Amino acid sequence: MGRVVVGVAVSVAVVACIVAAGVVTRRVQSRGKWSRVVRVLKELEEACETSVGRLKQVVDAMAVEMHAGLASEGGSKLKMLLTFVDNLPDGNEMGTLYALDLGSTNFSVSSIQLEGNRSSILEHDVQRIPIPQHLLTSTGNDLFDFIASSLKEFIDKGNDSEALLGGRRDLGFTFSFPTKQNSISSGMLIKWTKGFSIGDMVGKDVTECLEQAMKRKGLNIRVTALINDTVGTLALGHYHDADTVAAVIIGTGTNACYLERTDAIIKCQGLLTTSGFMVVNMEWGNFWSSHLPRTSYDIDLDFDSPNSNDQGFEKMISGMYLGDIVRRVILRMSQESDIFGLGSSRLSMPFVLTTPIMAEMHEDESLDFRDVARILKDIFGIPEVSLKARKLVVRICDVVTRRAARLVAAGILGILKKMGRDGTGGITGVRSRTDVNIKRTVVAVEGGLYTNYTMFREYLHEALIEILGEDIAKHVILKVTEDGSGIGAALLAASHSSK
Repeated sequence: MGRVVVGVAVSVAVVACIVAAGVVTRRVQSRGKWSRVVRVLKELEEACETSVGRLKQVVDAMAVEMHAGLASEGGSKLKMLLTFVDNLPDGNEMGTLYALDLGSTNFSVSSIQLEGNRSSILEHDVQRIPIPQHLLTSTGNDLFDFIASSLKEFIDKGNDSEALLGGRRDLGFTFSFPTKQNSISSGMLIKWTKGFSIGDMVGKDVTECLEQAMKRKGLNIRVTALINDTVGTLALGHYHDADTVAAVIIGTGTNACYLERTDAIIKCQGLLTTSGFMVVNMEWGNFWSSHLPRTSYDIDLDFDSPNSNDQGFEKMISGMYLGDIVRRVILRMSQESDIFGLGSSRLSMPFVLTTPIMAEMHEDESLDFRDVARILKDIFGIPEVSLKARKLVVRICDVVTRRAARLVAAGILGILKKMGRDGTGGITGVRSRTDVNIKRTVVAVEGGLYTNYTMFREYLHEALIEILGEDIAKHVILKVTEDGSGIGAALLAASHSSK
């Protein structure tokens, strides 16, 4: 009997040891997997590092590239395109103006009524119209006849009696496709993008095509300004605040423009304007510098994109790409461990995680990060994720977003440095900050990434203060504008109507 008891005791002890060993092994394996994930995070944090020193290098690089782009065609990754806008709205504009905004498979028609008092826009009507699918690959006449017909219907529904009786009106045309601008009111289409493919339009003056279509529909309307949306944002900002000297769009895409002295546009020697200035469209999404903190995820994203080696800055800062960078980091972590379960094929789907959804995870303030869990399940099909892993996802979002916002801040200050409005005296300035008279400087900002994403906006402002210092930063004001491509285009039509 005693031997049996001893035998049972020994067996129980052996089983206990085996179980304990199994538990220890699982814990060791779990710690090993977690340490691999933490290593991936640390590598991301180091690669995305944006110290004040590095940001100042980006500021300097932006200013230098702007200078090079103004000196010669092809002298920089920044195109620094002339817009021929030399007369920004000043608040004295009067009358009823129209605007067309064509930049996607929808277009908008707008009208505004002005009475000459700054900040007083009496009426603003807008209508957004989808373009029938077949017109995207039809003829130029078909497309612009449809647009002109829609404009006529819009006018017929309004109360512009003069236009209804055949009186002439001016129109601003926001055309967001690659165009070679010839004057403030004309430009040749270089190529179509965004799903359009109308062969007989390439190489033609888009303003002439629109005006001929409006004439066919019985409209007495003249296009007095052909612009892109960034220039419209600057015009609207300047209308409300005369200290507005630059504009940035930071949404799905990104771009910037600013007011430059004509004598600084060396590649167009002899260029004269009555104001002595001209708005320059930077196309800053293509900016590049070795000082930009690039990661392996950025390199892979660029390689997989249809425009590899182009738009490098845009791919690090714009809403089109931030969500996908986060997805790529989560995918890498899922390959290193099982903290996201057995993995999901959806993690390998490019752009399945959009930036607005990523921002929702980033700004999840619940104690258990339930929004993060819901989104991981809905978007990636990952049913159950530990609290620790959810916190990790929020941290990834934070690192990627913070880098983007701080780089945008550096880009803006690069523009102001080129203009001599950053407190250093400009690109060649050597004066100390104590003896510089700082001008109040306003930058108009448009785009959902800035207006709707609180953390992004806060990180951007934080970086401005860190780079400039509080004393100088208080003179740099970012002002949100809305509908620069509509109202801004109409305002520019008014300010250039006499030309």
